[in-house]
Amino acid sequence: MLTLTLETMRRMFGPRGTGSFSETRPAKRVPGADLIYRLKSWPEITEAGRTAEIYRMLSVMSSRPVNRQWILTRTSMDPQQLEALLRRWVAEGAIEVIDPARFSDTVS
Repeated sequence: MLTLTLETMRRMFGPRGTGSFSETRPAKRVPGADLIYRLKSWPEITEAGRTAEIYRMLSVMSSRPVNRQWILTRTSMDPQQLEALLRRWVAEGAIEVIDPARFSDTVS
């Protein structure tokens, strides 16, 4: 059943005429661009960080994982600000970082 589902997904989302996911990936990969962040516990938030924007972002992250691009398009943070915030929350153990590239070799 799983094989049938994977074949169906390859046909639906893969490029025409081929059946491989790997052929659809861009040649260049920006480090960290496709990382996924999942909230494990509410982080410590400084007084300056207690904004509706941060609470909204954390609220969404409490129900589903998000990537960096999602955060940047829905907040007014610049990439450096976001990087510092994510690093602090990772060090605190409040968020988990998932690299989807580690799953790319499992589909064959």
